[in-house]
Amino acid sequence: MDTVQPLYQAADLLQLDYVRDTCKSCMAMNVERSTCVDLQLYKFADVFSVDNVLKRCLELIHRNFVEVASSEEFCSLSVNQLTEIISHDELGVTEEITVWEAVVRWVQHSKKERLHHLPSILPHIRFDLLTSDDTAAILEHPLVGEDPGICKVIRNVLQKGNPILKPRHGVTMEMALLYKIEHSSNEILFMNPREGKYISCSYKDEPFAGYSATTVTSDNNIYILETKKESDEEEQLSLFKYNHVKNVWELTGLSSASREPGTHIKYLFEIDQILYYMRDYYTPSRKVRLRKYNQHTNHWQECAQLQLEESTQHGDCAALSCGPHLYFLTSTEVYRYDPTEDRWSKRTAPGIIHQVHSAVAMGTEIFCTDLYFDNTIVYDTESDCWQKLQGRELHPPELDYMDVDPSLFAMENQLHIFLRYTSDFEEDKYRVYVFDRSADSWRDLKATLPNESYIPRACYCPVARISLPYIKNT
Repeated sequence: MDTVQPLYQAADLLQLDYVRDTCKSCMAMNVERSTCVDLQLYKFADVFSVDNVLKRCLELIHRNFVEVASSEEFCSLSVNQLTEIISHDELGVTEEITVWEAVVRWVQHSKKERLHHLPSILPHIRFDLLTSDDTAAILEHPLVGEDPGICKVIRNVLQKGNPILKPRHGVTMEMALLYKIEHSSNEILFMNPREGKYISCSYKDEPFAGYSATTVTSDNNIYILETKKESDEEEQLSLFKYNHVKNVWELTGLSSASREPGTHIKYLFEIDQILYYMRDYYTPSRKVRLRKYNQHTNHWQECAQLQLEESTQHGDCAALSCGPHLYFLTSTEVYRYDPTEDRWSKRTAPGIIHQVHSAVAMGTEIFCTDLYFDNTIVYDTESDCWQKLQGRELHPPELDYMDVDPSLFAMENQLHIFLRYTSDFEEDKYRVYVFDRSADSWRDLKATLPNESYIPRACYCPVARISLPYIKNT
């Protein structure tokens, strides 16, 4: 890499596009394969706007921030590079005080030239995430005492707060959301069976009684849509958003929309920061109604509707987002919705499964399983092809007499399945498996859920990064 960077500089100066692109590809390949942080390469990519290299360098820096912040090279960053790094959600710190300590180290390396930058850096530290002891220690720090303006900035930030700022990824854990089975319950179970974490939270006056659908967005916001019948022709739609820091659900949208009678399943999705609400009606003419949410007008706008060609049995369906599209799947039909064209198009049907009960997206693939977890299949959205997973499905012999309700979920880039075994004579029992694709096998995670009945209330278990310091057992 020592020769590639000067060669890139020369090619850029002489406008030798082929040489410059070759150098760029070489740097990108090198950093993609690397697990070590190269701050020199990051600074080079930043100066010369080598975006793909810059992005990968930032990922490595964020993941290894504690190590990076203690290196000599860290102190050579420019003020803009420092603020760029510490402003990201992806910063791998378990405590926000670590970010303050890194900033102090950077300033003290050349205090005379850098102290005046501190007021512009401070807003990128998430003071809302600090403990009261940490905040008091910062206010008493010698650097703060050297300039009254710095103390004023900190107090202003503390007074105003910033609810938009989220917990860093270093203090979050991916957790699946399950709801207590009683319809009137206001309890959610957050679980990560691989880490043995099971946290149950109850929320007062929250949207679970009229619960309809939930989704986790690409930027880790969790939404619940509550629907209430206002009349035979209208329903009230209440949109709630989860506040990660306060561990509460906040109403963000309230509107009315037309409704139709009949049995239906409701779904909530997000694509490109836009929420979509789907209703699948079980009528002889089997239709799917889709709306998208306009946050500026607080209204749900009608989108292209889907008319299925075949009538399928109740429960043979799943709907989810994957990449830039929505997908609606049954055992005999698959449709893709393109938001840019507001149009549904037919895709290849599975043909190798008798019922689609649960489905989840991972990357460009969609995994599906049937009601009895007898067959699990995978759909490649790019090639429009289906394939049966070779892994043998597992049913504990001691639970053969019980009915099974499977729900797929994607956690830590691996396929999981949550199995709820039910019987009229016994309490529910649970199993959670993770799929090892290289070994074509499912592995029992030996999950130990609380002694309650939980369900995902969707065709898959939603998974979000949850802030462990702020979530409470209640």
